[in-house]
Amino acid sequence: MAEGSAAVPSTELLEWPKKDKRRFLHAVYRVGDLDRTIKFYTECFGMKLLRKRDIPEEKYSNAFLGFGPEESHFVVELTYNYGVTSYDIGTGFGHFAIATPDVYKMVEDIRAKGGNITREPGPVKGGSSVIAFVKDPDGYIFELIQRASTPEPLCQVMLRVGDLDRSVKFYEKALGMKVVKKVDRPEYKYSIAMMGYAEEHETTVLELTYNYGVTEYTKGNAYAQVAISTDDVYKSGEVVEHVIQELGGKVTRKPGPIPGINTKITSFLDPDGWKTVLVDNEDFLKELK
Repeated sequence: MAEGSAAVPSTELLEWPKKDKRRFLHAVYRVGDLDRTIKFYTECFGMKLLRKRDIPEEKYSNAFLGFGPEESHFVVELTYNYGVTSYDIGTGFGHFAIATPDVYKMVEDIRAKGGNITREPGPVKGGSSVIAFVKDPDGYIFELIQRASTPEPLCQVMLRVGDLDRSVKFYEKALGMKVVKKVDRPEYKYSIAMMGYAEEHETTVLELTYNYGVTEYTKGNAYAQVAISTDDVYKSGEVVEHVIQELGGKVTRKPGPIPGINTKITSFLDPDGWKTVLVDNEDFLKELK
């Protein structure tokens, strides 16, 4: 072995992400007016405000909203930085998605409350799923998807990537996700891979989109990251480091406790620069209490 090269990881270590207890915890992004966004999400989307905190010494506030308790549901974590009223969403972030039994009714309710409908409800091109698109007050897009019932209404985070095969490998190996659906649409020049920890209608998925010939996107400064739970931040971090050596990416925070909170986390960027934070399961539940 060449001097300075990394030791070959054990099969047991590389299998760890698939055996670990993982789920999507929250998506973190920045907004220009916290109360305005809370009002829009609760009144138009039917989300609940789960908790809110103000950290004046750090000059920011945040709020957690979703369709059920954080112990069991995926939620959004909104961050307001004092004095910053707008952000650049960039070209890479796509949308969030909400599943609802009646897209037409939801759109009418949102319209009545002054919401911005960017695509009227109706079937997808070449398919039967009924969808619509809505823009929130900060410009984030939400896809509304018609589903009879679902345990997780906040069901997608869509991000654009420059090499779909590379991204799929990264999320399989580094995060233990599986491809739950893959669609190639040559007539519209794009491919998507839905990735997650259970079937698409049961849980939240990451929708990775590749537009033919586009290898890079701007990240902006609005969308921050997704957080995912793990039973062992240190072991998970070790796997991530090995996968980054193979496929690209960057560790942005080594595994360890956050000062003052003591919740153990690690964070990293995927090969396209999208950030994930892995959070210790037990520490996360303690934090909620």
